[in-house]
Amino acid sequence: MNRRKFIKNASLTGVGLAVGNSLVSCAENSSDKKVIVNIDKVSLPLVIATWHVKEATAKAMEVLEAGGNALDAVEQGCRVEEANEKGQSVGKGGLPDRDGNVTLDACIMDKHGNCGAVVYLQNITHAVSVARKVMEDTPHVMLAGEGAKQFAISKGFEPEDLLTEASKEAWNKWKVEAKYKPIINIENHDTIGMLAIDKNGDISGACTTSGLAYKMGGRVGDSPIIGSGLFVDNEIGGCVATGLGEEVVKTVGSFLVVELMRQGKSPQEACEEAISRIVNKPNSDYKNFQVGYIAVNKKGETGSYSIHQWFSMTKFQNGINEQIQSDYFNKV
Repeated sequence: MNRRKFIKNASLTGVGLAVGNSLVSCAENSSDKKVIVNIDKVSLPLVIATWHVKEATAKAMEVLEAGGNALDAVEQGCRVEEANEKGQSVGKGGLPDRDGNVTLDACIMDKHGNCGAVVYLQNITHAVSVARKVMEDTPHVMLAGEGAKQFAISKGFEPEDLLTEASKEAWNKWKVEAKYKPIINIENHDTIGMLAIDKNGDISGACTTSGLAYKMGGRVGDSPIIGSGLFVDNEIGGCVATGLGEEVVKTVGSFLVVELMRQGKSPQEACEEAISRIVNKPNSDYKNFQVGYIAVNKKGETGSYSIHQWFSMTKFQNGINEQIQSDYFNKV
């Protein structure tokens, strides 16, 4: 019997007892003993996101408190960071690939399991909104490159140069030596992933990025890949990932976290197990890269975990918009 039916039946039969913020239900088993089940009251709506992005979570919560749904909230929240030129890891002003091209990846997923994504999108700031259009207006899940760009333009998105002077200057400095090595929590701070639960208890998620700085032309990470960078199951919960996308893809990380929650693990336990799958792989080079997960379950419980220190989650709930430092694996 699922949770909603259990609560309904308990209320109808008169065995439900409301006590403070919890619902205590008693049901007799075959030995006439009473079983006590405590169900915590969920405080909704709720928004969580990767990294320190209080303006983005504030926008998402604004949508939810105005009666909007979780899908609208995550889209509008992610758009805040996409338009933030000072943040050189998402949207306009993102650091380019080795050839000087700013290329964006994004995906979005709703309560029904519908999803849309764009990869290697150029000259369009709001990749997350294009991903939503792919989901809602096409029979496809993913569009790439020039095809994604032309689709966006056909839907009214205005093309613009995403390479700002600050990002161009950083790229020119990089070209002096043209060396590539991921830098933990700097270059890997390349994503905003967001999950929201609205007042109806429905979950949606989104993920958007300009990818690793100075990547090879054409490189795509985990962020736009459903099941890797993002996964939502409205009956269970959702997860988003950040960090070195290649490592997230190898373990289908976000899907793994949701499936672990389906098996009964808390969001925190599920995130920790998903990180352990990465660091315990044979010949794992985990000391030289970062991966972080955040997750929420249907109860509104949240979790976050990373390989290294300084990954954080922004959480907006009960009127409090706060940055929460994640626990981490590598404490050596």
